[in-house]
Amino acid sequence: MAIISTPRLTLSSFQFSDWSFFQKLRECPEVMRYMGVIAPVKDTRLLFARRLAAQHTFVIREHNNPTPLGDIGLQISHLYPHEADLGYAIMPQARGKGIASEAVRAVCQYAFEHVAVTAINAYVLADNKGSIRILEKTGFVRTQVLEKAYEIDGIAYDDWVYRLECDALKSQARKA
Repeated sequence: MAIISTPRLTLSSFQFSDWSFFQKLRECPEVMRYMGVIAPVKDTRLLFARRLAAQHTFVIREHNNPTPLGDIGLQISHLYPHEADLGYAIMPQARGKGIASEAVRAVCQYAFEHVAVTAINAYVLADNKGSIRILEKTGFVRTQVLEKAYEIDGIAYDDWVYRLECDALKSQARKA
């Protein structure tokens, strides 16, 4: 399994010892606010088992600090194997420090350089201004608005679709 390293972060595969962190992440109302309802523990355990087996999902930590800050991962499309969907969740105490931006950029670079992905898609609720800012800062472009397409607790939200092409990330890196 891959380990991704940035100037201050280590993104490593899920381990059995990450269960308590994952449960805490998935039971945090502030984290789940834009993702969905808090699932029963048995469902969270099944999701965790899938994370353990997944090839491109990572726990985010600062170097030399065992405390997990969030998770991030790619789901490679079976129909379009050169495309992936990106998802991430960050603990509230780790927000506002550039951690999500750094992790998103690193995973996208990893996908383009090591997984043969040429495009990455991300879905974000229109109300999730923080994630929108992260995606746009990384070079993602909004390509579609799915009106009232995502429901949480009986409330329908607009779902925005973002896309990052391999060439766009390279172009942005040259500008930086």
